[in-house]
Amino acid sequence: MSDATITVLPGDGVGPEVTAQALQVLHAVEELYGHTFTVHQGLVGLAAIAAEGVAISETTFETCAHSDAILFGAIGSLPAGKNHSGGPRPEQALFRLRKEFGFFANLRPVRPVESRYDASPLKPEYLKGTDLIFVRELSAGLYYGHLESVPGKPSEIRRTGDEAEAIDTLLYTSHEIERVVRTAFEIAADRGGKLTSVDKANVLSSSVLWREVVARVARDYPTVTYEHMLVDACAMGLIRNPADFDVIVTENLFGDILTDEASMLTGSIGMLPSASLGQRRTESGSFGLYEPIHGSAPDIAGQDSANPIGAVLSAALLLRHSLGLHREASAVEKAVEDVIHQGYRTVDLHEGGCTVIGTQEMGQRIRDTLMQP
Repeated sequence: MSDATITVLPGDGVGPEVTAQALQVLHAVEELYGHTFTVHQGLVGLAAIAAEGVAISETTFETCAHSDAILFGAIGSLPAGKNHSGGPRPEQALFRLRKEFGFFANLRPVRPVESRYDASPLKPEYLKGTDLIFVRELSAGLYYGHLESVPGKPSEIRRTGDEAEAIDTLLYTSHEIERVVRTAFEIAADRGGKLTSVDKANVLSSSVLWREVVARVARDYPTVTYEHMLVDACAMGLIRNPADFDVIVTENLFGDILTDEASMLTGSIGMLPSASLGQRRTESGSFGLYEPIHGSAPDIAGQDSANPIGAVLSAALLLRHSLGLHREASAVEKAVEDVIHQGYRTVDLHEGGCTVIGTQEMGQRIRDTLMQP
């Protein structure tokens, strides 16, 4: 695909800063490889609530719907005490995008760069050979228990005098489990042929169903070796021997927690990209939403200190999965590795003997390295 339409939603906090660097790299890809990317920008989260009164406007949503891919920044949080006031909440933008566009599979690759092993809290010998990918279910589970469409008791806090009780609903259907598990098996078949399914089947009924579906789907992928693993055992395994894992598939909440843990294998949560994919196809791939996994980090917003690498690598995933531009995606990923090898770091990755640079300079160095003959 040489012509594509991309909607950019920078969001809140450091979102606009890191997304600007990812967009700069995409423009470099245009120039270098002769592509044409039509870019639209819109507001989401706190920025949209302040300007438009909702977390995402109908106009912005329709712009996304007519795009080949969405490049996303970060969503902020309401001030303490306002989360249950009944007004719009910034996270509603992401929930709507994920639900209405059917983004059910969240891919989060984790591959520490050897020259940055010292940036991780783990000893380098534990990191050697680590190259894994999480496939996180994204459209169901506890995070969606507040929706009216969920039967039973939706998520709520009920108060009676000084007493209160909180209810969260964890619902999964076999269909929701099967589609993400099948995606994970397909990825495993193209990689090392090993899949780890993570659950909590010794406690949760949803996990018992999860195991049943995994075992059934596995029969369609005889070349893939799979195992079931409890989430607490997986959390330990990621620290003890991360190279043991190839593809990890898990439900929404577990995936959220485990991928934040796994970010420390690379030394910083600012390093990890993600791709959220669904069933809708583009001309050359899958319609998807691409974002770094870090949050909005309002405490460092506007200081030119946020790490843009997660956003840049998310743009590389966009090139690969939505636009079918595999060569270009690999070139962006190599440019990131080359800049790291040259000894440049943002402050979150600072190591002795390295040069600390800001958000904008890191983005510019990645772009310049990509453009070098």
